[in-house]
Amino acid sequence: MSSAQYLISDVLWEKIEPLLPVHKTYHPLGTHRKRVDNRDAMNGTLFVFRTGCQWNAPNATGICTSSSAHRHFQEWRDADVFERFWQSGLIYEDVDWRSISMDGCQTKVHLAGSKNRKELQQTERNKA
Repeated sequence: MSSAQYLISDVLWEKIEPLLPVHKTYHPLGTHRKRVDNRDAMNGTLFVFRTGCQWNAPNATGICTSSSAHRHFQEWRDADVFERFWQSGLIYEDVDWRSISMDGCQTKVHLAGSKNRKELQQTERNKA
């Protein structure tokens, strides 16, 4: 799978990077694993956003591990990073709207079926 089409351009990354919070790792002994680069994690996160795939799919692309992308996403979500993207207009920057995927479970379901169900229940009771 070619992941080059899902990578953030340098111009867009220069606008995104200042909006990301600085992660301060503290370990009493000074030992810890090196954190995945924010740009790689953002590429993995945006890959999931663009394709609508599951969070374990970035593993196959080589962009970033799915656990790192999801962990960064949760931290950024809690820090309102994506809201800052929206406020600064980055949501509309360099977006190919033809590549957007929308999952059906993200839309509101109309409750029109509830009327039909009540009528059906009344009809069944009348027959018995």
